Amino acid sequence: MSDLASDIDRVWNLLEDIPVAMVVTHDGQGRNMRSRPMAARPARVEGFIYFLTDVDSPKAEEIRGNGTICLALADQTSRRYLSITGHAELMDDRDRIKQIWSIYDKAFWPDETDPRIRILRVTPESAEFWEGAGAVVTAVKLAAATLSGARMNLGANHKVEFDAR
Repeated sequence: MSDLASDIDRVWNLLEDIPVAMVVTHDGQGRNMRSRPMAARPARVEGFIYFLTDVDSPKAEEIRGNGTICLALADQTSRRYLSITGHAELMDDRDRIKQIWSIYDKAFWPDETDPRIRILRVTPESAEFWEGAGAVVTAVKLAAATLSGARMNLGANHKVEFDAR
């Protein structure tokens, strides 16, 4: 497997392991951005990341104005972090909604037939991920860097470009 294919595979593995993404959109009022936590539903084979949202939500309006989006995911326990930049679009796909619906979605809608639910589909364009050592190793590295005055190495960092569709 090439380095690029391996890195892209690693991005999908991280997406599957970290269930919540901070979804960052442009607020439509200037240069400001807004973020909110959302349950990510990666579809590796299709090359998309799905979310459920409400048709009337502020994020839906922001995406209609500017489809460039950033997803930020963090697993503090394992010191793994992922940032994805991509293109978002809203879809009214009732079959997909039923497919990815979970019991947790009942916190926002009565069931998967609610007409307000929309699919937020993200096509990844680029990603960057960081993977560090566990907490004990990180603490030892931090102490060593502090004592020696050397800069701390926080672990591997990779940038990945996805193929344009």
